[in-house]
Amino acid sequence: MKLTGQDIINELQDRREQARLGGGAARIDRQHAAGKLTARERIDVLLDPGSFEETDMFVVHRTRDFGMDGNTIAGDGVVTGSGLIHGQLIYIFSQDFTVFGGSLSAAHASKIVKILKLAIQNGAPVIGLNDSGGARIQEGVDSLGGYADVFLQNVLASGVVPQISVIMGPCAGGAVYSPAMTDFTFMVRGSSYMFVTGPDVVKTVTSEEVTAEELGGADTHTQISSVADGAFDNDLVALAEIRRLIRFLPAHNAAPLPKLPADDDLARTIPALDSLVPEDANSPYDMKELIINVADHSDFFELQADFAKNILTGFIRLNGSPVGVVANQPMVLAGCLDIDSSRKAARFVRFCDAFNIPILTLVDVPGFMPGTAQEYGGIIKHGAKLLFAYAEATVPKVTLITRKAYGGAYDVMSSKHLRGDANYAWPTAEIAVMGAKGAVEILYRSELNDADKIKKRTADYENRFANPFIAAERGFIDDVIIPHNSRFRLIQAFSKLRGKRQQNPPKKFGNIPL
Repeated sequence: MKLTGQDIINELQDRREQARLGGGAARIDRQHAAGKLTARERIDVLLDPGSFEETDMFVVHRTRDFGMDGNTIAGDGVVTGSGLIHGQLIYIFSQDFTVFGGSLSAAHASKIVKILKLAIQNGAPVIGLNDSGGARIQEGVDSLGGYADVFLQNVLASGVVPQISVIMGPCAGGAVYSPAMTDFTFMVRGSSYMFVTGPDVVKTVTSEEVTAEELGGADTHTQISSVADGAFDNDLVALAEIRRLIRFLPAHNAAPLPKLPADDDLARTIPALDSLVPEDANSPYDMKELIINVADHSDFFELQADFAKNILTGFIRLNGSPVGVVANQPMVLAGCLDIDSSRKAARFVRFCDAFNIPILTLVDVPGFMPGTAQEYGGIIKHGAKLLFAYAEATVPKVTLITRKAYGGAYDVMSSKHLRGDANYAWPTAEIAVMGAKGAVEILYRSELNDADKIKKRTADYENRFANPFIAAERGFIDDVIIPHNSRFRLIQAFSKLRGKRQQNPPKKFGNIPL
């Protein structure tokens, strides 16, 4: 009997309802019992209400081996589509652990590839919510090929549209490489992990006994490996923070930056900054105080907060517009640059440059970290990554030296010599080859036995070089500014640079020292 129009509509509705159930009520209950939202619930929380439009809802795998013939579920373990966050178009895929453990098949991969291609074509950020057991073993090489197809699109999208990964469950084997190639990766504490091989394989191959949490949990990847940019306590907090992050990012690499109402007084003075730097040059202070004070409404979205804490990275707004911040942190290792901080900052600078986000650099750096561990670990090459990133960047770059800017670290931290556009210093700034004590011990080695002479030489060196004026006389510092006026001066500087046009010599790409 031929189906009527209403019959067809009813069948469509039944099919949609069945697809929305994923792996079924029992598996959904298990997902909730584990403290996790389902794939569709996550999308509903992340996107603006009612904005999600799903694609490929009825796609199923085509495997016939290992009992998979006829064992199909619409959607095949991943929900894909587009929607809005704060009114901005977003492409999204959300893996469904209730369907075959979220494992990736060729069909599953093709859905993700389609979303990535649409994001590139239409110039919109793409967000991946990862919750997958890895490759679908029943598909063998087809699954591996699917992963490679996804990886290729991640690479092609890099620098074109922002890519954000949120690990919200297991992420193992080939599944970890796609998030690793995206711009930002976040995890959920207690329910997500990432590793190339799991604890059982590790034990078999290396005899190490380690838990999944120790091997690839949120603490491991935010504090030790730096694979993740941040971790959150549960799904709801993670998704809310992703919504917050999106407001700092352009839709694509040629799009204007998202601007919020400039309702924080741009000329606001900050008297507390006049006493932020201690009189004792060796005393620490918290550089976050400066960042929070100059930012609109004290809003600072910090990235990799638990890794390489001697440098701070993240986003603020100045007069409504997004700005990327890189800042030495005197509270940790005196703000020295080391291997980890150089890598952390270099990657962030390159992201900002790729998406035309201006960069504010706050400097208090006594130099590069000395020692055999750093030298053997390749501090020369890793430090050069940060130097390369700053030198290559053509976005507006404003630098403020608050205290120490010593040696090669002065050069690296967005100095005028690396095409810094506006370079300022506070009166407390010390710009020199090294600190007074070390310099005097080298310059006056023959007088080291005479404490009075050394004391006098040290005081003389401090008077001559422990200030910003020599650099200002050379034109390496554009102005020495009063700390409490910093917000206004920084906003002014970025405002003047709004029309900046600068290009590097024609080439395929530079060979950054990886």
